[in-house]
Amino acid sequence: MSAHITSPAFKDNAKAALADPNLRKAMAIIAGPMAGRRVESASELPEFEALRDEAVKIKNHTLAHMDIYLERFEAAATARGAHVHWCRTPREARETVLALCRSRNARTVTKGKSMVTEEIGLNAFLEQHSIQPVETDLGEYIIQLAHEPPSHIIGPALHKTREQVAELFEEHHPDYAPNGIKLGPRSTEPQTLVSEARAVLRDRYFQADVGITGANFLVAENGATMIVTNEGNGDLTQSLPKMHIVVTSIEKVIPTLEDVSTILRVLARSATGQEMSVYTTVSCGPKRPDDADGPEEMHIVLLDNGRSEMLGGELQELMRCIRCGACMNNCPVYQSVGGHAYGWVYPGPIGAALDPHLIGLEAAQHLPNASTFCGKCQEVCPMRIPLPKIMRHWREQAHDKRITPPMQRWGIEAWAWLAQRPALYRLATRIGMTALRAVAGSKGRLRSLPLADGWTAQRDFPAPQPGGSFMAQWKSGRRR
Repeated sequence: MSAHITSPAFKDNAKAALADPNLRKAMAIIAGPMAGRRVESASELPEFEALRDEAVKIKNHTLAHMDIYLERFEAAATARGAHVHWCRTPREARETVLALCRSRNARTVTKGKSMVTEEIGLNAFLEQHSIQPVETDLGEYIIQLAHEPPSHIIGPALHKTREQVAELFEEHHPDYAPNGIKLGPRSTEPQTLVSEARAVLRDRYFQADVGITGANFLVAENGATMIVTNEGNGDLTQSLPKMHIVVTSIEKVIPTLEDVSTILRVLARSATGQEMSVYTTVSCGPKRPDDADGPEEMHIVLLDNGRSEMLGGELQELMRCIRCGACMNNCPVYQSVGGHAYGWVYPGPIGAALDPHLIGLEAAQHLPNASTFCGKCQEVCPMRIPLPKIMRHWREQAHDKRITPPMQRWGIEAWAWLAQRPALYRLATRIGMTALRAVAGSKGRLRSLPLADGWTAQRDFPAPQPGGSFMAQWKSGRRR
């Protein structure tokens, strides 16, 4: 029971997203401010590119020796009083968390933002067993009220407009009255909405029997877990309840705190354009006898879910991902259709590259094709993950395994046969260009074109211009 998968319906999802005016309005924030802030923040740090290179080296070294660093992390965390649970599958991880919650007779748990808990479908599973999870990250709280999955790795509710959020609060907070006075219709001002959510959630922190967070990093040298947030909700979630459960995945391990400090300098700049996130919290086991507060128990649930199979292969570079969301913020496809169109937990370019491994290529076959291959995702990725290369790998796999539609395979095979015969290829392109120009006539554009209806349904197709193919023009230029 991992998160619900609708990736096979990507084309239908995308079509619905393109027709959604509220989504168009909400996604405008991605195309402009978030991507722009990254550029400004990076330009203010002269050594930014050098830091990216160093961060890549750190992750590559860690992945090459992951078994050593995971064992070192477990030993250090255990020495500090934490309990480490190794889970190969989402089911094992869910069952582990459930058993821990039951050991505290938990009825309510607070949660910090965690993509891994989304990956394993934890919320729905806990609810089925009469345990109420309460998301405390503002974006996660909003989509929990809306019964929707996140649409972005760092901004789960970026697809929602302020008006939509105000409507949700009106529906779910009927008794909310600051200072005991009803204020009439809900305001759509961001600060007012934030204050309302904060007031409603405040008591939940104290009522929770267990607090669940994710982890941005696991530090091997001292057994610490780290979370990076802008709201402080993660700190309350892990420090107020008597039990703190960290649900994370094995590739989050980093050798030392110094290594983490290097990666942190590129993380926030890539994600939100900040120099550093507001809160960077290091947790080192449960509270000690002389500590004033903190959880009595700390448990760390480490999920594999196919990640160890990625080591040493075509997909290993994906394990460098630090979940910053920069690839989404700069992707023209994601900016057009939003995150829900991708149909699973990880959207955007990183999802198109990672999801086929986690949920199967048959279920995610459309995602690697949901890319213009402009290369912007690789350009902005702080860990320099070659996302277009990996998406191309999945396209090749889908073709070789005959997962793609027959017409698409036949077209590619026909093109490949022709491309291996240069003289025939040049003749065919000359004939094709001449025919397209003739059909387009004086307008120079075609409103419909066989086998290209995906393009012409939304826009005209430009006819080839006079002057011949690129090869013909290149040869002509050489003769001159």
